[in-house]
Amino acid sequence: MNGWILITVLIILFIIILGVYTTFLQWKRKKDENAEDTNYQAFFVMGICFLPIGAIMMLLFHNTGFIGITVLGVIYIAIGLANHDKWEKNW
Repeated sequence: MNGWILITVLIILFIIILGVYTTFLQWKRKKDENAEDTNYQAFFVMGICFLPIGAIMMLLFHNTGFIGITVLGVIYIAIGLANHDKWEKNW
């Protein structure tokens, strides 16, 4: 049982370190004046891909755990549509 506690603590520490590192990189990137803008059109396209993949995997494997992928698709679509005015006019 103690082995599982150690593994859980190591995973939590890894996630915390990864979060701090990512936050530091974002902070450093924002200080840079040449930072690229967020591509909200890519969020929309990823959402369109994730939504059916999550639903199909949920039905195919009979596992409700894949609903997270479906929800992530819905969130990505919402982010993309909320920022529709910032899309690049490539299409």
